[in-house]
Amino acid sequence: MMRALYSAASGMAAQQLNVDNIAHNLANANTVGYKMRRAQFQDLLYQNLVQPGAAAGAQTVVPTGLQIGLGARPASNEIVFSQGNFVTTANPLDLVIEGKGFFQIRRPTGELAYSRAGQFHLDRDGNLVTLDGDPLEPQVTIPPEAQSITISGDGTVSVVLPGQTAAQRVGQIQLAIFQNPAGLNSIGRSLYLPTEASGDPSVGNPGGQEGAGTLLQGYLEQSNVSVVEEFINLIVSQRAYEANSRVVRAADEMHQQVNNLTR
Repeated sequence: MMRALYSAASGMAAQQLNVDNIAHNLANANTVGYKMRRAQFQDLLYQNLVQPGAAAGAQTVVPTGLQIGLGARPASNEIVFSQGNFVTTANPLDLVIEGKGFFQIRRPTGELAYSRAGQFHLDRDGNLVTLDGDPLEPQVTIPPEAQSITISGDGTVSVVLPGQTAAQRVGQIQLAIFQNPAGLNSIGRSLYLPTEASGDPSVGNPGGQEGAGTLLQGYLEQSNVSVVEEFINLIVSQRAYEANSRVVRAADEMHQQVNNLTR
């Protein structure tokens, strides 16, 4: 009965974390470039009352054994990098990565971070920057007199200047690819940092031999969170939490009956 109490308590704690994860996904359902996280769980250690395969006699062994599990624990909440829906904005500085890859963002600390959010703006010097003012890497500078901006699928940035009919190239956007993007470290603001699990990035032009996707100008990638699916997961998690709480109540009632035996 004591094992049942602790096992059920571990299940309730695991489902509480699952609900926290679902809440975070739903909170970012409208965040550009956000990638949902999927909670994953593992069973805990087992108490071996009878070891499977133990000797049952001189010539026989126990076929199945007797093992009592001790509950569950959260193991990870993996980032799911499936493609989100595209929405048109008609803003020439909005970009979508169609396929694999991340934009490279230079943080104020000097380190490179990586993002799928393509909401870019111009700072006072004409540099492409994020919502937080962090510049795109490699740096792309738009002349102040530019009349139009064109960003091709391979990342070439061109502008048309006054008195000219031909476009002039002013920069090249590059993308980074990771062998294991699920191993990236989320630091908020739609940014990721590489880890030992993700590996080092492979950098190249969009649509190049490195396997990076192509760019689409005037579009944004929406969050890949499915609100309907998250609500279903929420209901399932609530029912699992309720089931574990009933186990706690049942174990408590059994303890109460044992305590009443002496009365």
